[in-house]
Amino acid sequence: MTVILDRPYSFVPPHRGNLWPSAIQTFRLIEWHLRKREAVVDYELRHADRFAESLAAGHGILLAPNHCRYADPIVLGWLAREVGTHLFAMASWHLFNTNSFEAFALRRMGAFSVNREGNDRQAIETAIDILVSAERPLVLFPEGTTNRTNDLMKPLLEGVSFIARTAAKKRQKADGGKVVMHPVGLKYLCVGDAWKWADDKLRELELELSWQPRQTGTDPQSILQRLYRVSEAYLALKEIEHVGKASAGDLRPRRDQLIQFLLARSEGRYGLPTMPEACVRERVRKVRSAVAAAYFAPDPETGKPVDRNPDEFLADSSAADLAQFLLSFPDQYLTPGQITDTRIVETIQRIQEAIYGEAKETMPMKVVIEVDEAIEVPTQRGPRGEPDPLLCRLGDRLGTMIESLSREARDFENPDTVPPNQ
Repeated sequence: MTVILDRPYSFVPPHRGNLWPSAIQTFRLIEWHLRKREAVVDYELRHADRFAESLAAGHGILLAPNHCRYADPIVLGWLAREVGTHLFAMASWHLFNTNSFEAFALRRMGAFSVNREGNDRQAIETAIDILVSAERPLVLFPEGTTNRTNDLMKPLLEGVSFIARTAAKKRQKADGGKVVMHPVGLKYLCVGDAWKWADDKLRELELELSWQPRQTGTDPQSILQRLYRVSEAYLALKEIEHVGKASAGDLRPRRDQLIQFLLARSEGRYGLPTMPEACVRERVRKVRSAVAAAYFAPDPETGKPVDRNPDEFLADSSAADLAQFLLSFPDQYLTPGQITDTRIVETIQRIQEAIYGEAKETMPMKVVIEVDEAIEVPTQRGPRGEPDPLLCRLGDRLGTMIESLSREARDFENPDTVPPNQ
């Protein structure tokens, strides 16, 4: 659940001290956490010297990585340790509401909150101030959310370029300094046997669905067939839950129809316009914002808080989350001839999140962290009405890196093929 109804949003500022992040680096708590919680057991840094050069030059630095796993902010700690710095990072407010330990740890590691359902001026101003002062590098994930598609990028959010450009203007006016942006490519590679892992995890999912598990072993085509069957079963269950019956036909149109149904129903409840052709992520954001605004709205006559039953509001929030979650099953991800071991693992883990509430991080992973050349942030935006040139440049750079890194995973359909750099 990403909409928090326990209490209204309250900005969580970053912890400014160096003692905690230094201790985390010194005692290598990053390794412990990633190995225990995320099964990330190894890493490789590429071109960290590019980041170090920007640090040495005293620039305000924005690190802009792709965002594919919950481990992403933590693995960047390896990059920070390599160049001898600490980081600040903007993080969704719901992450500070999971439990007290994680909220404590997030702040001490340099995270500060952002309200994704509203216009969070404090978060934006904090991010701008960090870049202007060049106190530490700032991490912003331009895709905004994660969805376990390491080889595909979601549309980038314009807020990233707005923050960078506003900071560049202020910094130039203050002391003539620069703000630079480093695209950072993150690619997770399977260390263990993804075929055996997939067979085991599909058997668990089949048992969860009360099916008799198929004894097909690790044959790639059999695993793919079982994965499609489990995916179709999950979609059918959600159709029955929300629409009342399962539909027939191919998965993609059925998925899209369910997304439209979920969003249109919630939009109708909160008086939002239903525009089927609009960006699904933006429609989800508006529904979440409307849910929080309606739940916390004071009595119009007295101006006092109203004691409301949260169940209906939580149901609408969950429906919006489900719509966005369904969007994270891109059909081209399992196109024959392009299927890798990491894509199979990611798809199974998305289904695990759907059924169990969380993915089973048991496949050992190595993360490649590649830093691109610095992009000097201009102080002026491009011509009005045209795509933001800074955001386009960032998207092109990130896309190129991700495409190149994706080829380092193993071909799932041909297990004996050796990928590059292996």
